[in-house]
Amino acid sequence: MCGIFGYVGNAKNTAAKILSGLKLLEYRGYDSWGIAVKNGAKLAVEKHIGKIGTSVATLPNSTIGIGHTRWATHGGVTSENAHPHTDCTLQLAVVHNGIVENFAELKKELVSKNHTFISETDTEVISHMVEELLKTNGFATSVRKAFLSLQGLNALVIVNAKSKEIIAAKNGSPLVVGKGKDGYYIASDVSGIIEHTREVLFLKDNQMVILGTQVQLLSLPEGKKLPIIFEKIDWAIEKADKGRFPHFMIKEIFEQPKVIRNIAQNYEDQLIKISHLIEKANGTFFIGAGTAFHACLVGMYLFSHLAKKHVNTAVASEFNYLEDFLTKKSLIIALSQSGETIDVIEPLNRAKEKGSKIIAFTNVLGSTIYRMADHKILLGAGPEKAVASTKAYIAKLSALLLLTFVMNKNMVKGRSLLLKVADEIDRLLKKSEVDLIKSIAQRLKNVQHLYVIGRGLSYPSALEGALKIKEVSYIHTEGLAGGELKHGTIALISPGTPCIVFAPHDETYFAMISNATEIKSRGGIIIGISHENSPVFDFYIEVKDIGEATVIAQNIPLQLLGYFLAVEKKLDPDKPRNLAKSVTVK
Repeated sequence: MCGIFGYVGNAKNTAAKILSGLKLLEYRGYDSWGIAVKNGAKLAVEKHIGKIGTSVATLPNSTIGIGHTRWATHGGVTSENAHPHTDCTLQLAVVHNGIVENFAELKKELVSKNHTFISETDTEVISHMVEELLKTNGFATSVRKAFLSLQGLNALVIVNAKSKEIIAAKNGSPLVVGKGKDGYYIASDVSGIIEHTREVLFLKDNQMVILGTQVQLLSLPEGKKLPIIFEKIDWAIEKADKGRFPHFMIKEIFEQPKVIRNIAQNYEDQLIKISHLIEKANGTFFIGAGTAFHACLVGMYLFSHLAKKHVNTAVASEFNYLEDFLTKKSLIIALSQSGETIDVIEPLNRAKEKGSKIIAFTNVLGSTIYRMADHKILLGAGPEKAVASTKAYIAKLSALLLLTFVMNKNMVKGRSLLLKVADEIDRLLKKSEVDLIKSIAQRLKNVQHLYVIGRGLSYPSALEGALKIKEVSYIHTEGLAGGELKHGTIALISPGTPCIVFAPHDETYFAMISNATEIKSRGGIIIGISHENSPVFDFYIEVKDIGEATVIAQNIPLQLLGYFLAVEKKLDPDKPRNLAKSVTVK
């Protein structure tokens, strides 16, 4: 969360460079944005609430500056709370990703020393701490001491107008330095700077970098100089545009058949290697957050049903409390679209300390989780710009399905099922099928509550479908296992309450029809997603039976429903409120 961009060099269009970089990083947060550049002996600062859009920076020419696009943690969405945050003298400005857990006590001490605070943020304490420390220390020492006083996982970048330097330090959230022909760049990830340079330095935790006329790398907490090795990246970051589509979300939904076919045709060798690692492991664990966790659940069911192998799964943010059983023989399979999810990174760090091996399924080359992993699978879904994940989720399911068929020695069948499900999704994206989903969205756009139920492999689909709808339409949507309905939630069903029911052609079908009947007898409206129509359905969306691959296809109707509900309500499905694509704070 939060996009950071900084530049120091000999180019004078620094503000324009920073703004361009922030636009590329806006998926990380879009509550507000701001830029600070050197203007004489002090800094000039510009801040705005909301998305960047077609904004143009109005700051003076400069050769050094920093910028930030915010996902709010401390303090509301106001111009005062937008980054960068300055010190009392306007000599320093800081941008920050993370949470300063002890900011209240730090602020109290600084206020007692007559520092004036403008914002409600935790970040502002950093600029004032460095200002105070500068009274008796140099710039680098002041930043180092301030950073070491912070509790929590943080990444900060601070600019000094007087010394004409940028200093950055991190422990948790990602930062990457780029060496260009016209100076040095720093950003939250490579996508922000790759148009300027391909020579990069990925900062590790507990490292600090000083950027000026030269670059210095220091270890924390000691402050010892470290050797600097820039690595050349020869991979391309695809630029995404909407093309003929009005939003990225619907474009990415339509790209899913291509993603599936790519995995079916090109991933055999990689997955065979992964299958050998799983066979040798003594305990395999899936971890993920949000949509990625739902993919973990699908993996757990597939491994049980097809590979006849027991794997565990847990929400990544809870895995820290379940880590005591990890050993050197354990295998952690981490799923993350961005590869920067802090709730996944933190338990992976602990797993590595115990000697456990790590496999990463991620969509971003060079991301933190990608670099942490002993073995990696790139999902190959291409840029996913919409915050609500669609094609990266389907890529995860496709790779996991193929992996389980590799493990039960039936790769040919697995590939065949993926090709069939790609064809079925093509059918679901035809105009007649899409128009059906649009009509259902028009009927549901004013409801306050919506329920989605499934069993077995369809239970994760119920969770994921509910998440997609609530993320972009802001309708309270609850996903649950069909068998759990009568253990409490059925009390919420009243006449007119809509419920989406997954009833695929598997062992769960008759139980799901029974659950649907229980809801309908209490006045609920049933939207059935199934291979065949049933008298209990008020609305019917056909998803053909494709065996275990049905779990992939049945997600598409609810991705579309979430999208069209957002459109009907005149909301932005690409950038839903309060959310960010890359979740880098706890």
